[in-house]
Amino acid sequence: MIKILIADDHAIVREGLKQIVAEESDMKVTGEAENAAELFTLLKKDNFSIVVLDINMPGKSGLEALKEIRADYPGMPVLILSMYGEDLYGLRSIKAGASGYLKKVSAPNELVIAIRRIVNGGKYLSQSLVEKLAESFETNTKLLAHENLSDREYQVMCKIAQGRSAEEIAGELSVSVHTVYSYRNRILEKMKMKSNVEITQYALQNRLIEL
Repeated sequence: MIKILIADDHAIVREGLKQIVAEESDMKVTGEAENAAELFTLLKKDNFSIVVLDINMPGKSGLEALKEIRADYPGMPVLILSMYGEDLYGLRSIKAGASGYLKKVSAPNELVIAIRRIVNGGKYLSQSLVEKLAESFETNTKLLAHENLSDREYQVMCKIAQGRSAEEIAGELSVSVHTVYSYRNRILEKMKMKSNVEITQYALQNRLIEL
């Protein structure tokens, strides 16, 4: 039996994923978490075949949780499930140790295939993501400005570029507004920028967000 642990802060998403795998006789969702704390509590209590992890959870992000899973449970395969496109988080997720990256809109058609491939030791990546991964490992490739950001800084940068206010970002990440401003200042310093407008222009030019 393939035992699946789903970590997503939206109950309706978790229910939808459970319905997708319900028709598979050898596959079952045996754990559900709505944040990273619940995720690690469940990992300590049971043995799972795979973690299906949302990238955008409150508190500790999916990317931060992924790195902790890699450190504490190095043999545990992780499939990142995200509402965001590959350009936004795909490459960063794979480099952090994910076994696959799947957009939520593709889940009805691809989730079962992705889980089977990963549990059997494979990877689940689109062709475009494979190409981006190969390009990123070329020795002559110069790091782009956003690649110097931490995962949390990168997450905040993308939200700023999408037009979110500091208050909105603070609510989504379960942090204080002061913390958001601290992240923003570090982002501007690392990327050698002076305003949110520059962040947005950069994100659009590098296809990190869509209008």
